[in-house]
Amino acid sequence: MSRQTFDLTILGSSSATPTATRNPTSQLLNIAERFFLIDCGEATQIQLRRFKCKFQKIDHIFISHLHGDHFLGLPGLLASMHLLGRKQELCIYAPAALEEIISLINSQSDTMLNYPIRFIHTDDKGLNKLYEDQKVEVFSFPLKHRIKTTGFLFREKPAMRNIDKFKLEKHHVSLAEIHKLKMGEDAIADDGRIIPNAELTTDPLPPRSYAYCSDTLFHEEMADFIQHVDLLYHESTFLEDKKDRAKVTFHSTAMQAATMARLAHAKQLVLGHFSARYGELDDFLTEASGIFPQVELATEGKKISL
Repeated sequence: MSRQTFDLTILGSSSATPTATRNPTSQLLNIAERFFLIDCGEATQIQLRRFKCKFQKIDHIFISHLHGDHFLGLPGLLASMHLLGRKQELCIYAPAALEEIISLINSQSDTMLNYPIRFIHTDDKGLNKLYEDQKVEVFSFPLKHRIKTTGFLFREKPAMRNIDKFKLEKHHVSLAEIHKLKMGEDAIADDGRIIPNAELTTDPLPPRSYAYCSDTLFHEEMADFIQHVDLLYHESTFLEDKKDRAKVTFHSTAMQAATMARLAHAKQLVLGHFSARYGELDDFLTEASGIFPQVELATEGKKISL
């Protein structure tokens, strides 16, 4: 049974400063050919080109908070979209102040974009639905950082039930009943008999989900918002021997990220937002896997498919 696309591409995985091999945070999520850009650190548009991502297909950008390593790539990306002839609306989900920042940059540079931007202001209180269509819904939830910060939860909507056409013929059920069957209702055969839905359909594949936990202090309550996600990205700026530094800066360690994955009953964990003090990252995997074995690193260009 074929499934629609659900791919995450890592564009940047460094924390406050880039390194020779790591850029500031950014990710591209493709769910059923809906392209969601998550955070937009410096060099994001370069990374999109490097990994052959068609950024004019991006219609939704989510910014977790207004520290520079999470949004300073945005003005350049918006300008490139303009110069390349974009016309369709772009939606940006972010703290309210970002609208002021972008407006100021455009006014001071005398820039008039060819396309409209719609800003949707995020709220760091509770679970809030930001976007929905027939395939996907996206929520924000609060994180604990030095400034207002949100995580993002992306969920596929449940698919309709699968029709067994052989059984339709066997029970003399007309094609007019298919929509009801897909919605889970029973069918009426040509002779008036009621045929239970389970006789004519099979269960769809379960919907998939992705949670993005940007900069945050470890706090157990966050697990309530991301229970049973298929894929969890959690920042892990430091190793455990720097946990005091993590606490002071409102960040997390690899061990704390793994603990959150376990608390949330996630299926898979991705670590990222690594401090520039670390060259090699193997110790992050070692530290996290002792608590949560299904873990990997968010390295540049990695594509994770669910």
